[in-house]
Amino acid sequence: MAAAPAPPGAPPKPTWDPRRVEPPFPWLRPTIRIRLTLLYGGMFLIAGILLLSIIYLLAAQAISTGNQPPFKIVTATNDVRVSSSDCPAVNNATGLTLTQFNSAISDCIDHQRQIALDNLLSRSLLALLGLAIIAFAFGYAMAGRVLSPLGRITRTARAVAGSDLARRIELDGPDDELKELADTFDDMLERLERAFTAQQRFVGNASHELRTPLAINRTLLEVHLSDPGAPMELQQLGKTLLATNERSEQLVEGLLLLARSDNQIIERKPVDLAEVAEQAVDQVHGEAEAKGVVIRGERQSAVVQGNGVLLERIALNLVQNAVRYNVQKDGWVEVTTEVLHGQAVLVVSNTGPVVPAYEIDNLFEPFKRLRGADRTGSDKGVGLGLSIVRSVARAHGGHIYAQPREGGGLVMRVTLPI
Repeated sequence: MAAAPAPPGAPPKPTWDPRRVEPPFPWLRPTIRIRLTLLYGGMFLIAGILLLSIIYLLAAQAISTGNQPPFKIVTATNDVRVSSSDCPAVNNATGLTLTQFNSAISDCIDHQRQIALDNLLSRSLLALLGLAIIAFAFGYAMAGRVLSPLGRITRTARAVAGSDLARRIELDGPDDELKELADTFDDMLERLERAFTAQQRFVGNASHELRTPLAINRTLLEVHLSDPGAPMELQQLGKTLLATNERSEQLVEGLLLLARSDNQIIERKPVDLAEVAEQAVDQVHGEAEAKGVVIRGERQSAVVQGNGVLLERIALNLVQNAVRYNVQKDGWVEVTTEVLHGQAVLVVSNTGPVVPAYEIDNLFEPFKRLRGADRTGSDKGVGLGLSIVRSVARAHGGHIYAQPREGGGLVMRVTLPI
């Protein structure tokens, strides 16, 4: 038995330790809270100073205007006449008693003061509205500038994929909460990169260690079966062992493919789902004819960006399952491809046994089959087909949906982004 691979080395200690001793004056640290407080507090202070200055100037102008008498005294020979363009009540008034005249003058002065206050209020409101718009725009721009590192962290997190963990944020600037978050995220990416690298090495080593003895067993069995003088019982045993060995090879290949397809696809090329489906149909055509299953369907061009080998495995697994799990007479499989709502769609539907709706989710689990079906002794597969399909679809940013078909069988729908 091969020795187990040594575990990867312990990751280096992160640069930020939450247990470290805080500095003696933590309030002097340029944290986000302090910076935002100073920013918005200073902005409000400046806006208040501007507003008070404008109101002071407007009030001074209004008071100066209001102190000017709204009338002028015109003297004649023996008469005193009051003339005012703003106070018609006392304009060249005659025959008024002293009380009436004083009342008219007082009303005129009150009216002019009200006009001055209304003018002051309207201009103050306009100034306040203008300053509020400027303050909101300035605050929005400054907040975006201050919080721009969060956008950089988010973009890096979205760009990181399972097999492309070499990207780092490497945020510069003051030692605040955002830099701590970026450094912690970089440390996490470094540990994940080492873990995925160790996983890839393990998959490669396991692939070699598992395939080699199985290939040797298959060769030895084929050599013994090619001997015409071998007894019938030995030939029958050899055929059984060869079938078991082939099933083990399929299981190993499926497990390795399932492990590789769990990661995002980095190197993508244009792949036409119609061609992929045609290849799958051609490979299953002989098996379908032997079972009396008719394969039909219109396949329109639907080009996606992805890995052609893995996408072909999606179509092949779905078509194989549709042929193998079909009715014994007058069965059919329909394979269609099209572009719908900006996505490439592959649909594989077939006749077959009735599948309860509550069993749909179990079909995508490894080694799971319908209740009552043989789990390990079936010659129809190793129980990884739909698990691989779902894993490959997710690696390409797509989804697979299954629903029971009326009358028996399933409808499998794979959607992939264009």
